[in-house]
Amino acid sequence: MKKAVRQTVNALLMLCCVLIISEHAFAYSTTPLRVLQFNIWQEGTEVSQGFDAIIQEVIASNADLIALSEVRNFNQQPLNEKLVSALAKRGYHYYSEPSQDSGVLSRYPILKQEMLFFDANDHGSITKATILLQDVVITFYSAHLDWQHCSLYLPRGYHSSTWKKLKEPVIDTEKIAQDNKLSLRDEAITLLLLDSQKERAAGHLVILAGDFNEPSHLDWIEATKNSYDHHGVVMPWPNTLSLAREGFVDAYRAKFPDPVSHPGFTFPADNVDVAIEKLAWSPLADDRDRIDYIFFQPDNRLTLGDVQLIGPLGSIVKNQRSLEKSQDPITPPKGIWPSDHKAVLATFLINTQVQEVEK
Repeated sequence: MKKAVRQTVNALLMLCCVLIISEHAFAYSTTPLRVLQFNIWQEGTEVSQGFDAIIQEVIASNADLIALSEVRNFNQQPLNEKLVSALAKRGYHYYSEPSQDSGVLSRYPILKQEMLFFDANDHGSITKATILLQDVVITFYSAHLDWQHCSLYLPRGYHSSTWKKLKEPVIDTEKIAQDNKLSLRDEAITLLLLDSQKERAAGHLVILAGDFNEPSHLDWIEATKNSYDHHGVVMPWPNTLSLAREGFVDAYRAKFPDPVSHPGFTFPADNVDVAIEKLAWSPLADDRDRIDYIFFQPDNRLTLGDVQLIGPLGSIVKNQRSLEKSQDPITPPKGIWPSDHKAVLATFLINTQVQEVEK
């Protein structure tokens, strides 16, 4: 008798669960999101036919969200309008809003855009865009951080702002940190961290891409201290470290955690159409570094897939063009390369709710 009652109760509970679940039927899908960090080197003007090359590489990358560095709006012509128009002529629809220094190009509607950080004296910027991908809101930050007090040059024996040769390399990490602090990179990242906390609290996905002009604390480690003219320096570069402490994940290092096998150098890239003296900032040193990044805040709606570099297969090493021998995945350009940086491309999978069907 007790067994029969128990079976009846269980059956009723199962029926209740079915009725509750059937009240609302949710359909979900997974949407790929390709994010590109692209330093376009003065809008491509440093390279013959550079603007057309930017368009070609945007199309070839099949990117959905693009963070642009070195937006200049030359001759009072808004770059966003030029990009959208040029892409539309080739059959590609993108959204872009006016910006300066850093910018955003998106396949999805931009609900709102603002300059989160901007220094009128060319010491960096962060553009913040609110993107709508179906039912998911993405806060996308495009950063181009201060290029002066670029302290990665000090251990290589060069001044961090004038790039004049020093008497000897600076290997004291406290002195390197003090010089780095004189830039406005930390001020920009501090603002971003505060803002991103609000965006996360609002339930938005958060993605950051940019040219930081600063290496990663994940790259200048014990295993690399005697490579690439680090001269024994193990350096906790502060801005990537600050991001990591706030939960941001470095997409390239998440995919390729070993900086020995996968250094991921993005600068200086060997642009074969440009004279080498325009590419080598510290000609007697090996100043290769990873300074272009894509970061994201972990979220159960967001999954990291592939990550790769796009650009020349070579770099500039001690005033010489040199092919990379690492295991980094590098996709060469389709034709002319418009930049002195390699670009970074990360593919994410976004879980989106397609519809809710009332029963």
